[in-house]
Amino acid sequence: MEEIWFAINDIPMDVLSRLPVKTLLGLKCVSKDWHRLISERSFIRHQLKRAEPVSGFFFQERFQWCDDDIKAISYIPVKMEGSEVQHSVFNFLPESVVLSAVSNGLICCRSCFPSPQPVIYVCNPLNKEWVTFPWSTPDKRSSLGLAFDPFKDPIDKSTDFKVVTIHQTASDMEVEDEDKDSYLTFDIYSSKTRTWHRSREMCHCHHSLFKNKGIFVGGALYWLTDGDQILMFDVQNELSWLVTVPIPLVQFDSIPEMCIGESEGKLHYVLISEGGLHVWVLEDYLDFTWELKYSISLDEMEKENTEFLCNIQQRVESRMAVDTTPWMDPLAFKDSLLFMRVAARIYLFNFETRKLEELCTLSMLGPNSIISPIVLPYSMSLIPLG
Repeated sequence: MEEIWFAINDIPMDVLSRLPVKTLLGLKCVSKDWHRLISERSFIRHQLKRAEPVSGFFFQERFQWCDDDIKAISYIPVKMEGSEVQHSVFNFLPESVVLSAVSNGLICCRSCFPSPQPVIYVCNPLNKEWVTFPWSTPDKRSSLGLAFDPFKDPIDKSTDFKVVTIHQTASDMEVEDEDKDSYLTFDIYSSKTRTWHRSREMCHCHHSLFKNKGIFVGGALYWLTDGDQILMFDVQNELSWLVTVPIPLVQFDSIPEMCIGESEGKLHYVLISEGGLHVWVLEDYLDFTWELKYSISLDEMEKENTEFLCNIQQRVESRMAVDTTPWMDPLAFKDSLLFMRVAARIYLFNFETRKLEELCTLSMLGPNSIISPIVLPYSMSLIPLG
């Protein structure tokens, strides 16, 4: 009777598709019919219309001076009550990997170096599905971005995505001639054709890419640089240009810290300086039009979160050298939530409530957690890859 009811009635799909992904995972165990319905691509496409909140952040350490990769990956849930930092989320993959990018619930990662034959993975850690493909020109210094839009490329029959790798020329590194040409090239992998191709596009850039890399927003990938610019690459048209940040870094007395992220389908730029915590949204990337969205002074932030913060204004101002460790470091931003490090602890700052929540300590994440870790915000998704 239940099987007939599911076959002739659209109510189950309409009702269940309104539920969060975590709830749907539990409902899969109710019966075979519920499992079949929730696993169907048509149901998943319907459920994607519901905005899924950030469920947690992936965190991976990096060596500062060693060429080898750190294999351990931590998952830090947003709601830590009754939860713990998890260290085995990616154990379903056939080898240890380095995280590269996230896009609409899918994760792009690569083989750890050293590796005899490094490959690239695109996976969904929720349903433990993955696809793998050769890496056209393996290079640890190259940066990977994942472009996946389930609304532009419907998932009715297959899950289509593109992976973009950026190669920096040798002249991007330390050279004596500052006027020497340096540029970026782009290789693109399409899951539709299962092939790589080298884009004709080249971008002249004298800065290095760092921290948040390959953030996919509105059909374009963005990379933060260590200069006053953000690299943008239009995946469809294979065009790139450099977007100027809202405020030049030379205007600050101390060394500011920044990151980029996505919220409401737009790129956001987060900056912590002696002037406070500020967030801009990119309204027009052609005219470099930024609009200030959030602004809070460090004193205000401390007064509203006295249980976690102490003398942050003085400590932020004291960073006057590049080789010193920042007291406060924004690591990832997604949907008004800022994942940040303050001293030796990891916090989540909610810009809507202006409240801090302690998630964990660096000791729970590993001995190399303080220097340029890889941090990816994650929202659960039922997207299939099999």
